[in-house]
Amino acid sequence: MTRITKTFAQLRQEGRRALIPFITAGDPDLNTTRSLLIELARAGADVIELGLPFSDPIADGPVIQRASMRALRNGSDVSKVLKVVSEVRSKIDVPIVLFSYFNPLLQFGLKRLADKAGRAGVDGVLITDLGPEASREFSSELQRNNLDQIFLVAPTSTNERLRLIAESGSGFIYAVSRTGVTGQQSEVGAEAERLVMRVREVSDLPVAVGFGISNCEQVHEVWRYADAAVVGSAVVAEIERLNGLPDLVSEVGNFVRLLGRARTSRNFTRATTS
Repeated sequence: MTRITKTFAQLRQEGRRALIPFITAGDPDLNTTRSLLIELARAGADVIELGLPFSDPIADGPVIQRASMRALRNGSDVSKVLKVVSEVRSKIDVPIVLFSYFNPLLQFGLKRLADKAGRAGVDGVLITDLGPEASREFSSELQRNNLDQIFLVAPTSTNERLRLIAESGSGFIYAVSRTGVTGQQSEVGAEAERLVMRVREVSDLPVAVGFGISNCEQVHEVWRYADAAVVGSAVVAEIERLNGLPDLVSEVGNFVRLLGRARTSRNFTRATTS
C-alpha cells in the first residue's frame, strides 16, 4: 500500500477531506522549496503537489507560468528537485506527488525517473499531457518503485475514458473543475460536482478537485462532494507576492492553515452514488 493510499484511507476512517496545496519546485529558489515542503506539512497539507518547472506549461495560467520561469532561471531541474525531496523526507511523512509535463521526464529517462523518485521518497507522479493509452511502459516502472500514477479527468471526458483512467490509475483521480488552464476563479461550477459523481460510478479511488480552488469557501464547497481539494495558483500567487520577504515561508504556511480551517467547520461523510 502506497503512502497516498494510506493517507486517504486514514482520512476516510476519520471522516475528513484532504487538502492538497501545489507549489512549483525552485520558485523562488530550491532552498525555499525545501522549507516550504516542511512548512506545508506542518500547516496541515495531507498531500503536496510539487510542480516540475517546464518552459511551455500549456495547461497552466499566468501565475504558474511565471513561477515556472522563475524556477528555471534559478536552475531548477529534475535531479535537483528529487534531491530536495530526499532531504525533506526524513522530516515529513506527507505524500509528495510530482506534477509535470511529459517532456522533462522523457529527457531525464522514464526508468531512471521512476527509480530515483522512489529512492528520494516521492509517492506519485501526475503528468498533465500523458494519457493512460501511452503510459503503460512508464506505469510499469512506477509500480516497480511503489509509486502511484495519477491521471487527470475533465468535464469533457467521455464515460469510456473515465473507465480507462479508473482502470489505469492509482492513488487518486484528479478531476479538473473546468475546461481551460489553471488559475483562480470566483466560484466552482456545478460541472465539477457532476464530474466527481461520474467518476464515482466507475471507480472507488479518491477524487480530488483542482483548477481554480483559491479560498476557504471554495475548499469547503469541494469537500462537500469530493475527497480532496487542490489549491495551486492561489498558493503560488502568495509565494510570488511575498518573494524576497523574510517571512515568505511562514506566511504561506498561514495561508494554507486558513484554507484547512474548512475541515473543522462540519463533519463530512463520503458522497456515494446509487
